[in-house]
Amino acid sequence: MKLNPFLAFLKTHLYLVSGHLHFPRERVGEKLTMEDGQTFVIFRQVVLKPGRDQKVEPGAVFRVRFHVANMSAKQNKLFSLLPIPLFIGLPGFRSKLWLLNEANGDFQGIYEWDTLQDAENYAHSFAMKFMTKRSVPGTVSYQTIPEHAPHEENET
Repeated sequence: MKLNPFLAFLKTHLYLVSGHLHFPRERVGEKLTMEDGQTFVIFRQVVLKPGRDQKVEPGAVFRVRFHVANMSAKQNKLFSLLPIPLFIGLPGFRSKLWLLNEANGDFQGIYEWDTLQDAENYAHSFAMKFMTKRSVPGTVSYQTIPEHAPHEENET
C-alpha cells in the first residue's frame, strides 16, 4: 500500500485540533534496556486517543534503530519534531516513543500500530526512506513484532 504524506499531514492536524493527539511527559527520562543489553532513555512520546472501534491492544509494534549522520544527538532531538505530522496520520498509527542511547548516540523509535500490516506498510514508507537517507549507512535496522510484545525491560 502506497502511503501519502500529504494525507497523513492533514489527518495529523485533524487529530491535533480535535484533541486526539497527546504528548504525555510521564515516561520522559525513563530508561529501557532492550534484549541486546543496550539501554535507551525516552525523550519524547506521542499517543493518539483510540477510536471507538479500535481494539484495546495494538496489533503490532515496530522498532527502528539508527545512528544519525552529520548531526549531534541534541540537534537530532530537535530535528525529529519535523516529521511528526507526516507519520501520525498514517493508517493504524497509535503511539511512538523516541529513545536515545546516551552511551553510543544511537536513536530508537518504538511505534504501536493497529495491525501487523500497518506496521509493515510503515517499514516501506516515505518516512523510513527519509530516516535511512539521514542515517549513517548500514546503521538502520528495524523489527516488526506481531501483537503487543515490545520486548523491553524498564530499568530503575
